[in-house]
Amino acid sequence: MALERFAASWREAYVSEATDRERTATDNECIFCSLVELGANVDSGVIAISELSFVCLNAFPYGSGHVLVLPRRHMKDLDELTQSEASDFTTTLRQASRALTLAYRPDGQNIGINLGRAAGAGLPEHLHAHVLPRWNGDTNFMSSIGETRVLPESLSSTWHKVASVWDQARS
Repeated sequence: MALERFAASWREAYVSEATDRERTATDNECIFCSLVELGANVDSGVIAISELSFVCLNAFPYGSGHVLVLPRRHMKDLDELTQSEASDFTTTLRQASRALTLAYRPDGQNIGINLGRAAGAGLPEHLHAHVLPRWNGDTNFMSSIGETRVLPESLSSTWHKVASVWDQARS
């Protein structure tokens, strides 16, 4: 199937302005740093907190079970992780993957990191990895034609499912 292209040269000014604004912003409060301070509970959406990392729900999930893994220290880039933080981040990422497997029994998973807004990061100021369970046939016309995602469960339900198996995923 050929990829359709749509010229949107009118967006050039918007992209330039948004990029400049993001590069000079310094006083924004980080939602992720605020969440981890609230602790692990259904209200904060934080599922688990390790020494140097934490896991929380994606507030705007692509599908059921979509979680984020983040270093506790505020940073933008992988290069900023210390060796201890990198090890803890990777361990926590593996635990999140196992927890989603236990909670959802998916056919596969998407695990990824978008560095910077240009790469797709909606909140580029705090490094985070996405972990998303996937099933054969889980995408359909709703996303591609209707530009709508159908989520069959609430964020609270997702939190309870993943939190209930977190300790099991740690072993």
